[in-house]
Amino acid sequence: MVKKGGSAHSGLAKLNIELQHKNIELLNAVHTLTKRVDNLISIFEEAAKNVGTVEEDSRLKELTTKLEALLEQNKSLANGLVLLERYVRSKALEGPFKRI
Repeated sequence: MVKKGGSAHSGLAKLNIELQHKNIELLNAVHTLTKRVDNLISIFEEAAKNVGTVEEDSRLKELTTKLEALLEQNKSLANGLVLLERYVRSKALEGPFKRI
């Protein structure tokens, strides 16, 4: 009977390790995505600054307005990704055995 219990523990431990590996993969993917979104935001910020230095034109004003709106959306997306990363990281640290 000890073997069955030991086998169950072994199986749970193996599943726990696999889950931790998947959590690490997810965290790395979210971290990479967050970095890319941050880079994209930087590009849009720089573009908005440069567009503002060009002579005034109704098309440029419209483009600047759209760029600013897109920049705000990207900032919201980046903040959401950071929150998601923190949530996943906290759940990964809890581990499945702490919930039992």
